[in-house]
Amino acid sequence: MEGFDAIYYEDEEDTSEEAESTLGTDVTTVPDPVVIRGAGNMTVFGLSNRFSTEFPSGLVSRVAPEEFQETVMRINSVLKKTLPVNVKWLFCGCLCCCCTLGCSLWPVICLSKRTQHSLNKLLEWENSYLYHKLGLHWRLSKQHCDSSSMMEYVILIEFLPKIPIYRPD
Repeated sequence: MEGFDAIYYEDEEDTSEEAESTLGTDVTTVPDPVVIRGAGNMTVFGLSNRFSTEFPSGLVSRVAPEEFQETVMRINSVLKKTLPVNVKWLFCGCLCCCCTLGCSLWPVICLSKRTQHSLNKLLEWENSYLYHKLGLHWRLSKQHCDSSSMMEYVILIEFLPKIPIYRPD
């Protein structure tokens, strides 16, 4: 325990040379993910009733605008089918909340989780059949709202790093 509190200094020249040699030219930078926020007029447990089909500028030359719009339209169709039912159950659950000590909200929570699961399955299918080949990965993510401390679900489109393929000559 003799040198427990001791501070040891290393030569700065050695560490910078090591860092340069280990980094080399194999380091690739990945752009920040593209965030698609909900554009609907109704939100249930942070999930908006629709997402905007406007093509983001960060995806130019990565994916065709038509493919992007088709995927967002598929997501919106899942939301269109499931969220009105969730809203009805939320309304009924709020009316009966005092009598049931909050247990009447459980169906809404379960339906919301089911909607999230359906969206994740859809995005997983889209990723495996199209977007992973293009170097993109779509996922549903929870983030803070811009204007408040509340959370909302957004679609994150992440860029996959390109892996160099080793080909012996």
